[in-house]
Amino acid sequence: MDEVLLRSLTPGVLAVLVRRGADFAAAEDAVQDALVEAVRVWPSDPPRDAKGWLVTVAWRRFLDATRADASRRRREDLVDQEPPPGPAPGVDDTLRLYFLCAHPSLTPSSAVALTLRAVGGLTTRQIARAYLVPEATMAQRISRAKRTVSGVRFDRPGDVATVLRVLYLVFNEGYSGDVDLAAEAIRLTRQLAAGVDHPEVAGLLALMLLHHARRAARTADDGALVPLAEQDRGRWDKGMISEGVVVLQAALARDRLGEFQAQAAIAALHADAPTAEETDWPQIVEWYDELAGLTDSPVVRLNRAVAVGEADGPRAGLAALAALDASLPRHTAVAAYLHERDGDPETAARLYAEAALKAPNLAERDHLTRRAARLRARPNARGSC
Repeated sequence: MDEVLLRSLTPGVLAVLVRRGADFAAAEDAVQDALVEAVRVWPSDPPRDAKGWLVTVAWRRFLDATRADASRRRREDLVDQEPPPGPAPGVDDTLRLYFLCAHPSLTPSSAVALTLRAVGGLTTRQIARAYLVPEATMAQRISRAKRTVSGVRFDRPGDVATVLRVLYLVFNEGYSGDVDLAAEAIRLTRQLAAGVDHPEVAGLLALMLLHHARRAARTADDGALVPLAEQDRGRWDKGMISEGVVVLQAALARDRLGEFQAQAAIAALHADAPTAEETDWPQIVEWYDELAGLTDSPVVRLNRAVAVGEADGPRAGLAALAALDASLPRHTAVAAYLHERDGDPETAARLYAEAALKAPNLAERDHLTRRAARLRARPNARGSC
């Protein structure tokens, strides 16, 4: 396999798809799928026209993805923008598809990736970002999962834990962007909670409700991100918060703690604080300790460093942060925030600017750029915090 040839053909194939009407991001995703297929097929069956082969396969992948996305959006159109409280009124085939894609022949990580791509409508790039891996790595993982299940019978649905992981990632993608996607994840989790008696299903539903309740306050009128501490808490959906707390309390009472319950408990403590200054940070740190013990996730430990900085002071937060890999997503942004809280605006401004260059989306990049600019415009305030 001539990888140099593949790399040289990629820009031209991408240009053809864009000329045919594909948007750039979708075209990139389709071309990546075609490259993965080429790596698999060409060693035993090399094409006579390499570029033509890639264009044909990439265009087919683009059309398949477009149809899948259209189908998902039609399903979303069947529900209201805001998911109604209470039990789900009915069940469609979507949740069944989630279980079927989470096939026992797949590893949990491969099942999640395949379901997100085939049913959830997420792009390979979005899934890779959620898993903190390169896009090419995720494309290969999804391709392997497709090959694994291509010849099996879908008569053995996957387990609840895998489906929960998929719903959690779909919600996270919607929470940070597409509100319809978040609402769809809540709708499906309600259905799952109505049919499965499991504390982690309830924990996930509570977590989604408590986060979704803050949706209206997360952005300003101009679309700028509003940090949690600066949000207008009067705009939070109190009814959704109350429902989330009730669901969480019932799950915790069963004394079978899982990661979604722990995350929901943290969200509930934020929701319970009348103001940012009244947040019970010591208890939040305790819940992060529980969550870190359950997951051993570097992202959890990153968030814990922020909580430690609030509970015990920014120097303690920076000490906790120093133990983590600096390449973690948002590590630089957290360092900037803690240096700002420690009264070091020069270092904070530099780090905010660095973090902006690594931001995963435009809204976050603009937010970090603004914070850097605000600190640079301020007179030297070392020690004033």
